[in-house]
Amino acid sequence: MIRLNSETPDDVLRDVKIGDMVTDTFSKTGLVESIGIDDDGLYKIYEFYLVTGRTIVVKK
Repeated sequence: MIRLNSETPDDVLRDVKIGDMVTDTFSKTGLVESIGIDDDGLYKIYEFYLVTGRTIVVKK
């Protein structure tokens, strides 16, 4: 299981793939269904959409 939060290194965030088991260590845990990566100029925003319908968002 991969722990996703603001302290997770960038290379780990980039290596997450569909089907990986992830958690935000609080209340969201599940398999990754899809991934979105956006750059707003200030932050790189990783959005991990889980099969449970929840989304884990990490800003770095």
